[in-house]
Amino acid sequence: MELVRAERRDEAIALLLPAFRRKVFGLAYSFLRDREAAEDVTQEVFIKVWRALPGFDGRASMSTWIYTIARNASLSALRARRPQSSLSDPEVMAAVESIDPVASADDMVDRAAILRLVDQLPAKQRQVIMLFYMEAQSHEEVATMLGMPVGTVKTLLHRARARLSAAAVK
Repeated sequence: MELVRAERRDEAIALLLPAFRRKVFGLAYSFLRDREAAEDVTQEVFIKVWRALPGFDGRASMSTWIYTIARNASLSALRARRPQSSLSDPEVMAAVESIDPVASADDMVDRAAILRLVDQLPAKQRQVIMLFYMEAQSHEEVATMLGMPVGTVKTLLHRARARLSAAAVK
């Protein structure tokens, strides 16, 4: 914060980047489910943060501010690519055909099978599962990243685990 007030943006971003890069990437990935797109959004977020640093007023914590920028950039990227996807697109059709709606008990050991099950969850449950388990974020960190109360995060985790458990039994 002192570097921001002293108008030393380059030094401030040099400290922020290693501290938040992994978490911003994890948040972007939880929305986009595409590594390259999440990397692009992560770069875009830090460019936006660098540009906006002089206007940061400290009303919110630095992490909340960065996660809000990351969430908004992820949502924008998601909206931008929606119209481009259709079932006539060979890549989309291959992805749809590859989803196995019923995984056997043997498949549950396989990470790919688990990810397929997670991919079938409603968006908010999927995001919470990805951030909490796969990015090892705390309840509080997930709540901050997604802009929701901690209780909502816990409820979404509970519901997602119940769905995954039911899907694993089938």
